[in-house]
Amino acid sequence: MIEKANIDDPEAIAALVNRFAEQQLMLPRPLHEIYDQLRDFYVYREDGDVLGCVALHISWKGLAEIRSLAVAEEARGQGVATRLIEACLDEARELGVPRVFTLTNIPDFFQRFGFSHYPKEELPHKIWSECIKCPKFPNCDEEALILDLQSDSSD
Repeated sequence: MIEKANIDDPEAIAALVNRFAEQQLMLPRPLHEIYDQLRDFYVYREDGDVLGCVALHISWKGLAEIRSLAVAEEARGQGVATRLIEACLDEARELGVPRVFTLTNIPDFFQRFGFSHYPKEELPHKIWSECIKCPKFPNCDEEALILDLQSDSSD
């Protein structure tokens, strides 16, 4: 089941995200940051356990970021990541956010939703406050992708 995260979820979200961060597959998220941004998160819950998460974070006027997408090994191959992304895109549309971006090592996955490559340098400078926390900074290997929700086929 995909639902908004609740006050009992931050530790499970941190454990899931930071498991992938240890493999340098995503940016680590300290527990206090997850609490601060809890309203950004969706979780996939199965039998009461959080087995997937993602966040939709408003970054700047007219721009939101999908980040911290993580799915536990035992839940992979079941469409969990797809449903988590769809939840974020639905919320972005409800909020009237015209564009959503992501920084990722798996661009093909996001391109299935209509995201396209975008020059990182053209993203607002505000996003770099996150990037400087990354152990790979300034040699980032992630690709920036963006989706224009005003022109997507769901209108």
